[in-house]
Amino acid sequence: MNLADIAALTRLIEPEANALGFDLVRVAMIGGTSDPTLQVMAERPDTRQLTIDDCADLSRRLSEALDTADPIADAYRLEVSSPGIDRPLTRLKDFDDWKGHEARITLVEKLDGRKQFKGDLDGTEGQAVAILTQDGNRHALPFDQVESAKLTLTDRLIAATAPLSSTGADEFEIDAPAEGAHKIQVEG
Repeated sequence: MNLADIAALTRLIEPEANALGFDLVRVAMIGGTSDPTLQVMAERPDTRQLTIDDCADLSRRLSEALDTADPIADAYRLEVSSPGIDRPLTRLKDFDDWKGHEARITLVEKLDGRKQFKGDLDGTEGQAVAILTQDGNRHALPFDQVESAKLTLTDRLIAATAPLSSTGADEFEIDAPAEGAHKIQVEG
């Protein structure tokens, strides 16, 4: 499998996350060819976070599934984490869930003469994401044109996302056979 075949990796990973009661937030390959890392972000639907134990459980489950399916030919690291406080917005429902919070959205192609929009999320309208930009204008951005979107760290966001616990929130690695090291990281 090509490292960039994120859709196929997502089809493999999502049922494993769901089996543990987690929602999959994002699957991405980062680090390039010199340090390829399969990044998996997931969350508990009720808390929008994962504990360190949740990350460890998901990492073990994914390691087994990935070792069995062997979808990536080269050595890589597996990084499992909570999305963190300034989380990426990857699903249409994220824009409704985080309505009222500040975000930065980058589009694939220009709309209204620009590709980047920063402001307060105003939910969704069908398949469009609504944002109230800092100049006071409201824009409806087609969700299928969103290249990246991320919450902006603000005091309001910090207050809304108090961590469940910071105990054990350090980064650590688990050795894995042939695939390199598996990295579990809890953010937020």
